[in-house]
Amino acid sequence: MSTAIVDVEQPMRGTPSAVALQAEVDRVTPAEWAQMLDLFEDANIYQSWAYGAVRWGQKNLSHLVLKRNGEVVGLAQVRIIRPTRLKFGMAYLRWGPICQRRGSPVEQEVLTRMADALHEEYVVRRKLLVQIIPNAFLGTTRAEMFQSAFSSFSQEAPADTYRTFVLDLAPSLEQLRADLDKKWRNQLTRSEKNGLNVIAGNGTNEYRTFSHLYNQMRTRKPFGTTVDVEEFGRIQEDLTQKQRMRVLICEQQGRPVAGVVASAMGESAIYLLGATGDDGLNAKGSYLLQWTLIQWLKENGVRWYDLGGIDPQQNPSVYHFKRGLSGADVYQLRPFVACNNVLSSLAAKAGLAVNRAILAVRSNR
Repeated sequence: MSTAIVDVEQPMRGTPSAVALQAEVDRVTPAEWAQMLDLFEDANIYQSWAYGAVRWGQKNLSHLVLKRNGEVVGLAQVRIIRPTRLKFGMAYLRWGPICQRRGSPVEQEVLTRMADALHEEYVVRRKLLVQIIPNAFLGTTRAEMFQSAFSSFSQEAPADTYRTFVLDLAPSLEQLRADLDKKWRNQLTRSEKNGLNVIAGNGTNEYRTFSHLYNQMRTRKPFGTTVDVEEFGRIQEDLTQKQRMRVLICEQQGRPVAGVVASAMGESAIYLLGATGDDGLNAKGSYLLQWTLIQWLKENGVRWYDLGGIDPQQNPSVYHFKRGLSGADVYQLRPFVACNNVLSSLAAKAGLAVNRAILAVRSNR
């Protein structure tokens, strides 16, 4: 393994029932992590080993597993950033920790003990500044549970708060279609009459076809983005078969004209990438792709569909398209931050400032 094995198998502080909860750090292999991730309703691609290894580099990852009487009840994949060999830097946790076992509600005790374990390992022992971006949206019971569990952390106001539409897939397909915005539903009907065909899969061939469409779109219509389509291609190759992204390609007369990439793990799916090729500008394929994806998600027991980030001011056309699916307009819970080390705090602030500047340059290209 790329990281050192650290033994922190010591009972978490708290009530007698919490004594059996123990944390293990960096004792797991990529295959074991993937198997454990499949046990959770709140699993997501950002907590997959493949995403972390490709995006941040495997040597920069740390994995914490929370167990109760030997059973896995929580997971957290953390990115470690150290500018020097000295004991300061940053630990970054995106869309985690993972704490909801399949078929069970989130347990406040487990979430609280996970917060304790993260603080003990990365703030106290490693002397890092810890930033946690939770997989929870404001106004939900889950968000309230996170705020209670991480009460010892502060909450910062980020420069950009993740905002999205989340579609509840519990209603019937008939009801979901009836709930669509009228103009969106009309465009879907038009697309269904355009002789389009949708093919779907999770292999490299489908993703390669999508990448070609995406690059056509970028050439035709340059826009600011921090997305690296080739990077997601490498992530797709490294993901287990079960966790691979779903790729849908819309064809017209045998030619690919549009594509969609989404990730479905646990009870939720996330829209990641979309593209319309040069030959698909009038085909309305994006409407048919989204509706076909919704049908597939329902067939496979997915409850929630996160339509990806929205920005009404900077990208109004995408905002209006996604709004037409009639999902709930939600904001992600603000990040939790904890630090006991002055050097880590200063280094993290400097690093975040540089990162924001780089992202701003990339977005304005």
